[in-house]
Amino acid sequence: FLTLRLNYFLQFSSCGPWRSQENGRLVADSVAEKGQKSCSGPGQVSNGYPSTSPQSPRDGAGAGADRGSTPGAFRTLVVQQTSLDPPRETWSKKMDFLLSVIGYAVDLGNVWRFPYICYQNGGGAFLLPYLLMAVFGGVPLFYMELALGQFHRSGCISIWKHICPIFKGIGFAICIIALYIAFYYNTIMAWALYYLLSSFRATLPWTTCTNQWNTPNCTHYLSTDLNVSWTNYSISPAEEFYIRQVLQVHLSPGLHQLGWVSWQLALCLLFIFIVVYFSIWKGVKTSGKVVWVTATFPYLVLLILLIRGATLPGAWRGVVFYLKPDWSKLLTTTVWLDAAAQIFFSLGPGFGVLLAFASYNPFHNNCYKDALVTSSVNCLTSFLSGFVIFTVLGYMAEMRQQRVETVAKDAGPSLLFIIYAEAIANMPAATFFAIIFFLMIIMLGLDSTFAGLEGVITAMLDEFPHLLARRREWFVLGLVCVCYLGALSTLTYGGAFVVKLFEEYATGPAVITVVFLEVIAVSWFYGTTRFCNDVQLMLGFAPGVFWRVCWVAICPCFLLFIIGSFLAFPPEVRLFDYLYPFWTTVLGYCIGVSSFICVPSYMVYLLVTTKGTFKQRLLKSITPEAPGSSGPQRDTIVITNAV
Repeated sequence: FLTLRLNYFLQFSSCGPWRSQENGRLVADSVAEKGQKSCSGPGQVSNGYPSTSPQSPRDGAGAGADRGSTPGAFRTLVVQQTSLDPPRETWSKKMDFLLSVIGYAVDLGNVWRFPYICYQNGGGAFLLPYLLMAVFGGVPLFYMELALGQFHRSGCISIWKHICPIFKGIGFAICIIALYIAFYYNTIMAWALYYLLSSFRATLPWTTCTNQWNTPNCTHYLSTDLNVSWTNYSISPAEEFYIRQVLQVHLSPGLHQLGWVSWQLALCLLFIFIVVYFSIWKGVKTSGKVVWVTATFPYLVLLILLIRGATLPGAWRGVVFYLKPDWSKLLTTTVWLDAAAQIFFSLGPGFGVLLAFASYNPFHNNCYKDALVTSSVNCLTSFLSGFVIFTVLGYMAEMRQQRVETVAKDAGPSLLFIIYAEAIANMPAATFFAIIFFLMIIMLGLDSTFAGLEGVITAMLDEFPHLLARRREWFVLGLVCVCYLGALSTLTYGGAFVVKLFEEYATGPAVITVVFLEVIAVSWFYGTTRFCNDVQLMLGFAPGVFWRVCWVAICPCFLLFIIGSFLAFPPEVRLFDYLYPFWTTVLGYCIGVSSFICVPSYMVYLLVTTKGTFKQRLLKSITPEAPGSSGPQRDTIVITNAV
């Protein structure tokens, strides 16, 4: 039962009809006032979701105080009502939502991908295309998804019946992409957990060359070993620990022969998924509390590492290399493509997460402000991470007597697990810094995993509420088990090759294409005017001309630019010394298409199963469903008791 406080205007006598301001529907079965003659006929009171909110029991006193007021004055009706559908879960606090969105947007890519792409594409000059792509592409898409989720209060599947039913396949494609991400993304956290467990010792294992996994080329050195020279054939103990002990890639010749599953990594990944399950099994009420730790701790660690890195000898060399602008790079297409791809994957529209998180917000929450705040925090975090990484790279270059670009040749996870791990090992209090660093990596990954799986869970629960609503814990358990089994191929000796394959092909092109169709469906089919009216109903003001132009024209062009560049210049995939053969490229495209195929498949299914002529079918499939057309209205409320 909820207690609703309704202000209404009494126009006649106590037994006469009464009305309220029109803002929705409320079906009243009986209305009676204590101490007055009961009225026999049922009344119709207008009261929609946006205008009603739970009140405290103290409001009942107000009702009693108003009983003696004269006809023609505002009265207070306190009712007990039962909704036809169970109420939707909401965030406990506004900060739970903000930290969850920030934790989702700020992930491992902010730490390793942005610094690498920045120095590779002109240093400080790269910030110009990055900011332009953020303002005209990333942030408008981010804002659009938050507004859609908050207004329609639905996951990425069921929301399309309110927008454009023929595009419902987008929601299924998003869920499949989220599963692919879960198959490989959590494996990186398993690597970090292995490092974390190996850090609880006085001498870190990746600092010596006397271990069973080391080779004759292993070159042991510390900052105090002035007599040790670094050659082109030298391999650091950190690199051998990562490749030969953690990944054990040397035991696999390639994707055609992955080898056995590493039981150490399998146990690490099992622990990661256990943590994930007990963080999200009860919904946003529990995950919203967990992110207070997982979303804030990485910032504390980044600040500690930044201060420590700035005090290392040679740190200034790394900072100069990071920010020194090369304006000639701006004349190349690659720079603009990398900027567009980086801001897109960093903010993360199109993965169903923003829709899911926003759907648990109050209806009148200022999602416009939330979009600006969280996207700004994300971009600033990427910029800050660059200083954290490059102060250490400058220190490594100073120690090896090499150029910074030579030291920074590694990209992706290798930048963290080899270069940065090696630098930490040469610091005083290396064990402490190693523990907090790998804890930070794990927490950055956990936030994104919480969000990605919550997007799938919300979508499925909203699409099949009668089947799954009361079985959320079991559904989440089954989903986590599927993700763990799907990740087993990434835990083999050649698992790093599988991770790279999924990263390059399974998610990137597919999700960009899905978001392109999403923008087209909302801006061109649903209509920008209708969408802006929805936003005005929620926030009290409509989006300006800038946002309308971005949604209608700039964002589609922004996404087409990324898709076209990827198709025109397919990446040459290489990991360590392994160059991916042609058949792996075909396999990668097949994995990517396997998710996107849901979009045209559902279009055909809907047109075939809809009755009428082809024109009638097409018209119905692009027309949003009227509220209540597929069942009882969600905002229809039955009053069961009224005082």
